[in-house]
Amino acid sequence: MSSADVYVRRGHPVLFGLIIFFGIVELALSAWLTSRYNAHHNYPSGAVRDRSRFLLFASIWTVVISPAYMGLFLASSAGSIFTSIASHFIFLLLSWVFWLAGAASLTAALGGGLSCHLDATSYCGQLNAEEGFAWIQFIMFTLALIFVLARGISVSRAGDGLRGQLVSTA
Repeated sequence: MSSADVYVRRGHPVLFGLIIFFGIVELALSAWLTSRYNAHHNYPSGAVRDRSRFLLFASIWTVVISPAYMGLFLASSAGSIFTSIASHFIFLLLSWVFWLAGAASLTAALGGGLSCHLDATSYCGQLNAEEGFAWIQFIMFTLALIFVLARGISVSRAGDGLRGQLVSTA
């Protein structure tokens, strides 16, 4: 087993664990805000309401799919189609797009963020937290995507191609 394989076996569960943890935090925030907006109709704008709903979707996507990838990697890190570089790349790229779109659109809808001491916006602190955790998720997926791309390049050079596994079978 190469030293890169050791880092992948250790790093994959850590990175996906963090993605899942921050996904749960974002899920709680966006679900709470969505329920408040649905019940009281006191959202600052339709754009903020819609962006919170989209972040709820991105959170559910992350919290449902990421544990599946982590579990399959832990159970069979070499040999499953879901532990291949191509599969990870597709999942991470799609998730990266979701989080980029959600974080950027909420930031734009909030005008870059809210100053809770100056703004009389309902749920100001929660909106700022939702925005911040969305950007954290985007950064986490960016790091994972860069790592999988780098690993894909190294495995492709070794002759396995993108259908190769994140870790070697030997």
